[in-house]
Amino acid sequence: MISNLAYIHPDAKLGENITVEPFAYISGNVVIGDGTWIGPGAVVLDGARIGSNCRIFPTAVISGIPQDLKFKGEDSTAEIGDNTTVREGVTVNRGTAAVGRTVVGSNCLLMAYCHVGHDCFVGDNCIIGNMTGMAGEVKVDDWTIISGGSLVHQFVRIGAHVIIGGGSKVRIDVPPFIKADREPLSYMGINTVGLSRRSFAKERIDEIHNIYRVVYQSKMNFTQAVEHLEKEFSATADRDYIIEFIRKSDRGIIRVR
Repeated sequence: MISNLAYIHPDAKLGENITVEPFAYISGNVVIGDGTWIGPGAVVLDGARIGSNCRIFPTAVISGIPQDLKFKGEDSTAEIGDNTTVREGVTVNRGTAAVGRTVVGSNCLLMAYCHVGHDCFVGDNCIIGNMTGMAGEVKVDDWTIISGGSLVHQFVRIGAHVIIGGGSKVRIDVPPFIKADREPLSYMGINTVGLSRRSFAKERIDEIHNIYRVVYQSKMNFTQAVEHLEKEFSATADRDYIIEFIRKSDRGIIRVR
């Protein structure tokens, strides 16, 4: 159902069984997948690529131009995966020449009034809490929860299966599988509840816990801890992911409280 009170540019590409409510605005360089609902007053601008079975709530703005003084009008996109919900007042800016695209994955929930800045990458199955602000070129891996009112500095990376407490200031990288909270943002243990809910076996959770005992509870610095993990721990996907994350962190990782 497409309301005759909505504006849809004739060049926009809409899939089947789409609902566009009254007073929604859809620009020309837009692609929207099957079964998606565009709520009343939602704004979908040039460069938007929205997947199937998404829900875009009232006053959300998808693919607004970046809040970046270096932006010169270059072609770029804001891409949202299938089955993602974008609640009221959310803003997702499109990319700049730096990356060219802002991406929000599938099965995500962007809660009311959160902001996803230019050239961010948000993985699948993520929850971004109410009024959270993400600056440009932030990377968030799969299954991460950023609780409401948090602020994420540009270029920060947050690992998979992380949960970050509400009102946090995320200034440096947060490695995978952990809980982070307090000020300054600190390691608060591994995300045992989240991992269990996602059917991680006890042995796998124990392995992750033992890895982080070396990283955060030994008296080694991070370089020494990584070298120890490579020598003393058997190679697994989780071990290698944690090592890769720490080694490639340009901003450094959070510390234990």
